[in-house]
Amino acid sequence: MLPGKRWTNKVISSLALFSALTLTLVNADEHSHKYKDSEEVVVWANSVGPLSNRQETYEYFQLPYCKGDGKVEHRHETLGEALLGMELVNSGISIRFGQNKDSTPICSQRLLTPQDVKTFQYAVSHDYWFQYFIDDLPAWGMVGKKDKDTDQVSLYTHQTFEFEYNGDQIISSRVIPGELVPLISSQTGLHVDFTYSVTWKVSNQDFKTRFERYLDSDFFENNIHWFSIFNSLMMVLFLTGFVSAMWIRYLRRDFARYDKEAGLNDFVCDDYGWKQIHGDVFRPPANPMTFAAFVGTGQQLAWTSFFVILYTIFGQEWTERASIMTATIFIYAFTSMISGYSSASQYAQYGGKEWIRAMLLTASFWPAAVAIVTSLNNTIAIYYTSSRAIPFGTMMALFFIWLLIILPLTLVGTILGKNWAGKADFPCRVHPIPRPIPEKIWYAEPIVVIALGGILPFASIFIEIYFLFTSFWSYKVYYVYGFGLLVFCIVMLVTASVTVVSTYFVINTEDYRWHWMSMATCGSTAAYVYIYSVYYFMQKTKMYGLFQTSFYFGNTALACMAIFLMLGSVGHYAANKFIMRIYRNVKLD
Repeated sequence: MLPGKRWTNKVISSLALFSALTLTLVNADEHSHKYKDSEEVVVWANSVGPLSNRQETYEYFQLPYCKGDGKVEHRHETLGEALLGMELVNSGISIRFGQNKDSTPICSQRLLTPQDVKTFQYAVSHDYWFQYFIDDLPAWGMVGKKDKDTDQVSLYTHQTFEFEYNGDQIISSRVIPGELVPLISSQTGLHVDFTYSVTWKVSNQDFKTRFERYLDSDFFENNIHWFSIFNSLMMVLFLTGFVSAMWIRYLRRDFARYDKEAGLNDFVCDDYGWKQIHGDVFRPPANPMTFAAFVGTGQQLAWTSFFVILYTIFGQEWTERASIMTATIFIYAFTSMISGYSSASQYAQYGGKEWIRAMLLTASFWPAAVAIVTSLNNTIAIYYTSSRAIPFGTMMALFFIWLLIILPLTLVGTILGKNWAGKADFPCRVHPIPRPIPEKIWYAEPIVVIALGGILPFASIFIEIYFLFTSFWSYKVYYVYGFGLLVFCIVMLVTASVTVVSTYFVINTEDYRWHWMSMATCGSTAAYVYIYSVYYFMQKTKMYGLFQTSFYFGNTALACMAIFLMLGSVGHYAANKFIMRIYRNVKLD
């Protein structure tokens, strides 16, 4: 933990963000990226932090770096930047477009106090790095270097900026730290000179392709990635074939067997089978309001994920700073009508009357879950004086997005769902007295079906989960959103197929409790993902400390909750269509 500025300073900078919120919906850059000769190129200092804990970041000048002569000012451009802890500050380093510079002082000779020396010693011994943004291009460098043999820590006091340009546009930027100065504690402090130099080189690379140097194509486009996609496609073909065979063979056999009995209305003579529970299969699920909220939230998250992937594919938003985060927030907000419609139609079909409470629960469930986890992480971030601490103004901006966009759209969706799709159209009437559920073999119990049901969806996304984890927690740029879209479609098909098969298996044992089971069957994939996240944390990373641990497991828990809701709602949708179809056939034959 670094000694830093008081967190309340962030409140002032965040108010400007809140007032300009509607003007910064998605676009993360207001500049043209074109420069005239000798025009100023601003070096925005973003953050510093330990290399192993990439999310544990602090404001750049929490380290006692030398500030240049330029006016130091904070800049927030988007909501996503504020949420990701990007506190951009003008470093004051004077760089002019196309002008080379030899070694130049950033400021006059700097006297590091004994406390400053201790702060740098702590940073270097914990492998701290810093990040700049120059013309929206990130540049990184280490704060210092530690000798492994002597444990002597030294500070980099010189920074070499290397630029490539094509015409009037910057193609690449890089910063190379140099000139190590041993950090030796003394009562009088330590005199150091912070300097920099600049070199410019002409490049023939097109401006549109300048982000390609940040992409790890060997990692994301290797044979394993392609092979996993192929395996997932084969799994989809197998499952859809199995479902088709079940539909053609087993269900037709059931229909033929039952048609030979005294009649479709004479169910008593049947010893077993799914027709025995025709009077209970459309009984309302336990806690119908909560179930409806889960269904509606899952549908909204699924469509939000789909639209974000499409938006990123066609807009290449991964090249813009924090733009995916900003886009996700607003796409989620504007898809709130979907959750209201799905939740209200589900709730009303099973006789729900308290639709206002159901609407409020649907509109608040996911934002409340995010708020709880974020508040816990935020409390720890404030204690650590980290730049990850979300300012009060940003919290208010998010609250007003919920109040002015999410809540009204959920209400509109609720009204539409309640009036247009809320009428019960069940093929069979529900008996007033619930039918006893017979004893069954152990592997037919719902808990076993649920535990096994999440394996195949997890297998279909396992490799992609690894790439996503590596991208998010190791700062690799995830750009293969075409792969992501394909895997997203695959897991949805796998989920639908597995849930239909599991539902048929359960109702054939005369167990009519299919609603929650259909949601939990493939929703259990989230549990496997979380178990994998524990393995990834322990075996694939070098993360440490309370801050990083809480941030990692808290946000992973949110991601797994989203997976549970998305796959659960898709599975229930498929199971509901399946149940309606087979019992409607019974009614009509």
